[in-house]
Order: sequence, then C-alpha cells, then structure tokens
Amino acid sequence: MGGVSSTIASKLAFFPPEPSYQVDLDEQTQKLKLLGVSQSEKGEVSILQTKRGHYIFSVFVRNKGATMTLLYSHGNAADIGQMFQFFIELSDRLRVNVMGYDYAGYGRSNGEPSEQNTYADIEAVYKCLKEIYEVKEEDIILYGQSIGSGPTLELATKLPQIRGVILQSAILSGLRVMYRIKYSLWLDIYKNIDKIPYVSCPVLVIHGTEDDIVDISHGKKLWELSKMKYEPLWVKGGNHCDLQVFPQFFTHLKKFIISVERQSDYSKNVELEESIIDLDYTLDITNEIKCRPSIEEIEKSSRISTEQKEIIPIRPSTDRKLKPRISFDKREKPRKSMDYFGKSRSSTDQSERGRNSIDRFGDMMRSVAMCNIDCLKQTLAEED
Repeated sequence: MGGVSSTIASKLAFFPPEPSYQVDLDEQTQKLKLLGVSQSEKGEVSILQTKRGHYIFSVFVRNKGATMTLLYSHGNAADIGQMFQFFIELSDRLRVNVMGYDYAGYGRSNGEPSEQNTYADIEAVYKCLKEIYEVKEEDIILYGQSIGSGPTLELATKLPQIRGVILQSAILSGLRVMYRIKYSLWLDIYKNIDKIPYVSCPVLVIHGTEDDIVDISHGKKLWELSKMKYEPLWVKGGNHCDLQVFPQFFTHLKKFIISVERQSDYSKNVELEESIIDLDYTLDITNEIKCRPSIEEIEKSSRISTEQKEIIPIRPSTDRKLKPRISFDKREKPRKSMDYFGKSRSSTDQSERGRNSIDRFGDMMRSVAMCNIDCLKQTLAEED
C-alpha cells in the first residue's frame, strides 16, 4: 500500500526541470566544476552516494567570515544550476556558507524523485558537511523552500543540536495543498504538520500573503505548532517565488542568523560560568579526590578527528548510512509552545482552501512547475 501511494504521490508532486548545468573535471585542480553557470568558480562541487544507491550533486558556497552554514533544500522545478546565483547572494548578504543539492532525478543527479529518496538525499548532504567540511551539527541551519520543507523537517526531527530551521513558502503536507483535511492520510506525503512539533530548535517561517500555490495558512499553522517560535515574516503582497525581491526578506533573515549566533554565545558563556561556579574536584565516600575532565578535554572528545577526514573522490564511493541521534519513533511528546527567541504573536490561522477535484490539483501542480526558478532569476535581475 505504501509503495503504491509513494508512486502516485511522486507522479503528482515532482516536476524535475531539464538540467541547467553540466559537470566537468578541472584538469588543473582535479576538482569538479559546474559548466554553464555564471560565477561557477565560487562553488565547490561534490558527487555523493545516498543510502538508497543514487548519486546526487551538491555545491558548497564558502564565506570566509561565516560561522553558520545553511543546508538549502530547493523547491520544485529547479536545480542547483538555476539556484546558484541565489546561493551566492545568501552567502554574501548573510555571511554564511551555503550547501545546496539536487534531489534524485533533479539536475544531473540520477534516479527518480520520491519522498523517501529526498530524505536519503539530504542525509547524504548532511554527512558530507560533517565529515568532509567538518561543520558541526550546532553550526548548521536547515533551510527548506516549498517542497524542500519536507526533507528539511524530516532531518530536523533527527538532529536535536542544529542551530535553527528556516521554512519559506512551506507546506503542511502534500494533500493539504489541495484539500482541507483534518487528519493525515496514508497516501499523503511530506506530513510536515505532524513533524514540526518535534523540532527542538528556533524555527523561522516566511510566507507571502498572496501565495496562490501554497496558501499562507500553511505557514501560519506551521509557526503556531512550532515549539521554539521565532518572529515570523508574512510578506505583504508576496507570492510563491518572488519573496526575495522584498526588502524585508534579507533583513529578517539576517536578524534570525544574528539571533541564533548570539544564542550560541550565550550558551557557551553559561556553560563556562557553571564550570567555574562548580567545584573543580569532587570527593567520593572514601575522601579520594577525583579530577573532572577539563573543558578542553571535553571539547576535544566531542570533535570529529581531522585525521579521519575523507576527501571526496572523483569517482563516487560507497556511502555509509547516516546514524541520527534521535529516532522518529522515540520522539518526546512536544511541550507547550513557548516563544524563546522573539515576542510571541497570536496568529489567526486562515482556513485552508478546499479543492473540488483531482483535475484541479493537476492544474495547480502544473502551475508550480511553471512557477520555477525563472521568476527567481528575473527578480534578481531586476534587483541588480
């Protein structure tokens, strides 16, 4: 039953575009590079093998002054070639590193797109960030746009120490884009409404008030169900794929980045103060003095050994399955929502729009395919 539902959902939900880029080997540097993409020299290209046996392409945009790294899951009808200029803008304006990737069946990645494949795809990219680029879990912010909110929230529920989550034009679930339903059905995909309460980091939700693809009620409900709410951004007049042209878009993103960075500094200070206040030694019942590990030793033991760093080969190598720290089956019951990172605002959730037939769903999803990254490229050109 589950396999049938996945097949049906994949045919309805995914619209891979024609690849916008080529990948070639630079003879001088012996590194992979994007062809047909402007400023491609700013991206470091990798080919990764997923646990489901697919080979997917990723691109890493490095910012020398960055402390945070965005793991970006793009929307439908796009690939990393089309998104590359936006990745550069995010990196420059927010002072972050950006890792983008193509799902199986998108761009030059092989295989067929499906819900489960996207979950395997983002796990492989996360593993690359940790093992190859040596980015710590607590320095990663997951960013999901539209359908990319699915793999973003799936991974977020498994990583309790990630710094934050950004949801742009996100969906409650696949079927809820079409119909007003109260309960999650077996044939539904990307059941974000059921996963968001288990995300244990600050969540920023961005949505356009005039989004005619995914109604703003999706964004408002996701924000309402978030356990650690950050002040949302409801872009007045914004549609599904033009939010980046509004001045408040990057301003609000920058505020969020600064906020979670400061939260990290505060946590480190608290840990240091506690270690100072506490005694350096503890006495057991035999009055023998036992020395506690130093802060340096604790940090040293938690780091990934640089000696075990792997270099991405030109030919794909066998991928080991990523081991999440918290399984989905063992999640704790979410606590009552609290606003830790900004003033909590009472939001009125707009009722979701019901659709009357699957034909209208087909038309709607085709409109998603038409609303591809071309509008992003156009708006960036206008901004320049």
